[in-house]
Amino acid sequence: MSAEPIHEVGYDPAEILRVLPEEWHAQFLGEYHSALDAAHEIWRFKQLQELLRVWRLHAAAVSNPAFEQAERAVRENRRDEFVSMDEAFPGWADER
Repeated sequence: MSAEPIHEVGYDPAEILRVLPEEWHAQFLGEYHSALDAAHEIWRFKQLQELLRVWRLHAAAVSNPAFEQAERAVRENRRDEFVSMDEAFPGWADER
């Protein structure tokens, strides 16, 4: 399996929601609203930022048409079909 470039998704919740397949909307919105409520306390604002970062990556992954095939390969331990994180998400290490 070859890696395809990820869709560019910013940290804007509306953009994440736009890219995210509909089946994930309820979970994202639930987690986002919880994190948004918690962010009223300054020391918890970083949690909101981290949630958006994680969902940004998740949206990019699950919106890729090859995602289901890759997920199945992982579940079935077909290592010859795995790709490195660098191949799947160019620049992912820079996000950390």
